[in-house]
Amino acid sequence: MTASKPALAPLIAIIGCDGSGKSTVSEQVLAMASHYGPAATAHLGKQQGNVGRSLANLPLIGKWFRRLIERKVKTVNTSQEKNKAPNILPALVMYAFTLRRLKRFRQMLALRKQGFIIITDRFPQLDYPNAYDGPSLSVNAQGNFIVCWLAKHEQAAFEWMTQHKPDLVIRLHVDIDTACQRKPDHVREALLKKVEITPLLTFNGAEIVEVNSVQPLAQVINETTTAVNNVLISCGYQKNVKS
Repeated sequence: MTASKPALAPLIAIIGCDGSGKSTVSEQVLAMASHYGPAATAHLGKQQGNVGRSLANLPLIGKWFRRLIERKVKTVNTSQEKNKAPNILPALVMYAFTLRRLKRFRQMLALRKQGFIIITDRFPQLDYPNAYDGPSLSVNAQGNFIVCWLAKHEQAAFEWMTQHKPDLVIRLHVDIDTACQRKPDHVREALLKKVEITPLLTFNGAEIVEVNSVQPLAQVINETTTAVNNVLISCGYQKNVKS
């Protein structure tokens, strides 16, 4: 007997530290999932680095803009380590990233409701705020009323997003040396923090498959696509033999 399809199309999240191969794996999983029906990918991370690199390419003021964003982000992190809310401008910069991310999350949900199997690169989490793909502003930090208001609304946005539990989380593990080798333009300390937090994320109790991404790529893809294949079949999907 074939299982009936769920009301919402499956949601597969691929997470891991920078350098773990999320983008490559996401592409392969999308290609495989497309044999079962319409499928789409969504990047649900902050994309601060991507925005910074894009701004850096602007003529004349590009590099200045990138440095400005980097300084504001660093100011937010430093302030909250002292349980102190950052100033308004840095907080607004971080909140803008959250609004951009929230928009992409809603677009992803709209596709899912239309029947698209969704493969996400990253996924929001609340286990470790101000780290990884969690909220940037702390609701417990003391400071400016406006900044505290922004933090409260960011927290509410993340609580809403994380209510949408993935049907499967593919967790890609990578050691710090490999991550640095694959991402030489990233700060080692920042990568190390992600490497350490990766195995601790729970994603609201979602099913998680652990994959060692230091293995040969073919093995990583095989383990990942096998796990996704099993979930799709359990959700009532059948492979299109013509694909």
